[in-house]
Amino acid sequence: MSEIAIIMAAGMGTRMLPLTKTTAKPLIPVHGVPMIETIINALKKRNVSKIYIVAGYKKEQFEYLKLKYENIELLENKEYSEKNNISSLKAAEDVLGNENCFICEGDLYIEDSNVFLHELKQSCYFGKFIEGYSDDWIFETDENKIVNIKKGGTNLFNMCGISYWLKDDIVEVVSAISAAYREPNHENLFWDEVVNRVLDKINVVVHPVKPGQIVELDTEDDIKKLT
Repeated sequence: MSEIAIIMAAGMGTRMLPLTKTTAKPLIPVHGVPMIETIINALKKRNVSKIYIVAGYKKEQFEYLKLKYENIELLENKEYSEKNNISSLKAAEDVLGNENCFICEGDLYIEDSNVFLHELKQSCYFGKFIEGYSDDWIFETDENKIVNIKKGGTNLFNMCGISYWLKDDIVEVVSAISAAYREPNHENLFWDEVVNRVLDKINVVVHPVKPGQIVELDTEDDIKKLT
C-alpha cells in the first residue's frame, strides 16, 4: 500500500528569531542541510509516494523543493498567522484519508534517516522516553495504547514531532478537526489536542525512538549546541 506524508511548515518560528526574520524555520540549515530536507530525504528512503508540504510564512521559499525532489506538492495554510497548527491539518484535509500517512513537524532535524523504516501496523506517535519530569507534550498510556495527550508528566514518552496514521484513523481525526473549526476559540488549538478528543474512537500507540534519532530545534541556541 502506498503512503503519503504531510510536513507542517507554516509557522513563523518566533522562538528562533532573528534567524526566522529572513528564513522560514524549516529551511534553516543544520550541518549545511535545511532541516526540512533531512525529513524529506528520510521519507524518500521509505519510498513514500507523495509528500505534501503545508507552507504559510515565507511560503515562496519552499518552491525550490518541488524542483529538487520528485512527488512534492505545496499546500498553503492561509491562516498560519492567526491560528495554531490545527490550521495546517485543516489546509491538508482534502489529501488526508485516502492513504496511510505520516504527519511531521517541519522543524525537525533527522539525525538517523532509518527512523522511518520500521514496519508500522498501527497508528502511532513517535515517542522519546524521558526519565523524570518533562513539561513537554507527553503520552499517558494503557498497555502502550495512548489514552491521554497533554503537557507535563513524569517518566513518560514525550512527543517528538512525527506520527503515522492508518487511513481510517486519520479520517476520524480530520472529521474532529472540522468539528472543532465550528467552535469558538478553535484558533488556539494544537491538532494533537483534537486527536486527544477521539482517542476512544481510534487505536493509537507509542512507537519508541532512540535519543538523538530525531532532534527538535526550537531556538538558535539549540542549533549551536547541535553544530
